[in-house]
Amino acid sequence: MKKVLVIHGPNLNLLGRREPEVYGKEGLETINNEISREAKNLDISVDFFQSNSEGEIVDKIQQSAEGFSIIIINPAAYTHTSVAIRDALLAVHLPAIEVHLSNIYKREEFRKKSLISDIVIGQISGFGAYGYILAIRAAAKQIANLG
Repeated sequence: MKKVLVIHGPNLNLLGRREPEVYGKEGLETINNEISREAKNLDISVDFFQSNSEGEIVDKIQQSAEGFSIIIINPAAYTHTSVAIRDALLAVHLPAIEVHLSNIYKREEFRKKSLISDIVIGQISGFGAYGYILAIRAAAKQIANLG
């Protein structure tokens, strides 16, 4: 099984319009298309999910236990607050990669703490939309190492 779930958290549906100087000018659809192209080149399939609701993200993580090899997640604002997302990631026993468009460590103090950084296999931050390409490549390498 070579299937990746990409989860985009709250407000990422506004990419391209929301603070482009921080998050870039590319919209979420463009980013997902770029991820899909890279995934195809790597011979893996990818599904996308975006929600502004913490509970929906938790539900999606729980549903991913069957059918996916790895999760790429940008929890966005929930990075700093959601024990529920952390617990769901731990519960499904899937490797996960954390992605952030901006470098969270160069921002406000409250953004410097990730509640999932210690449970994911790696974190990519500060490279804008290209961080997702790095993550899908890392996911493909992780899948190859597992199987």
